[in-house]
Amino acid sequence: MAGKLDGKRIAILATDGVEEVELIRPRDAVTAEGARTDLVSLEDGELQAMNHDIEPASKHAIDLTAAQASPSDYDALILPGGTVNADKLRVDPDVRSFVQEIFRAGKPVGVICHGPWTLIDAGVVEGRTLTSYPSLRTDLTNAGAKWVDEEVVTDEGLVSSRNPGDLDAFCAKIVEEFAEGRHPVHDEGATA
Repeated sequence: MAGKLDGKRIAILATDGVEEVELIRPRDAVTAEGARTDLVSLEDGELQAMNHDIEPASKHAIDLTAAQASPSDYDALILPGGTVNADKLRVDPDVRSFVQEIFRAGKPVGVICHGPWTLIDAGVVEGRTLTSYPSLRTDLTNAGAKWVDEEVVTDEGLVSSRNPGDLDAFCAKIVEEFAEGRHPVHDEGATA
């Protein structure tokens, strides 16, 4: 039986400090539906995932760096959380450029927990409605987004959730949105 995401290629953007369950569960959800995923990071080699930001979890092999990866090769993007992960990604120019190109192309994006920090620094949240870990509320509001406290929020292909407790709803929604494909390009974003 064909999967909903057969033939789709999805980038997962993460680095050391990524919250393990927010990396694994969405990856497993999309691959179970037939998608191919690439773990895109800051450097070659492996990244160290964490549990609750402080307990080392598994190491994961990196497929490409953000500098090597071409957004045009992907149908969608997943940005897992983890405080350290998101803080490292948000300041990297190759990561910001990668995210901007995904948004310019109108491709669907799934982001959870602290992941929206990267979207803020990429300049793609203005005028968008999303959720996140509660401590990002002020950051998102200051960047021009409308923040809401809901399990999962979808805004023109941008799927967001608050924390690992929302993963069931998040994974179901990203599969649905990624199967749908391209979305209208949001006029406010991708200008930074």
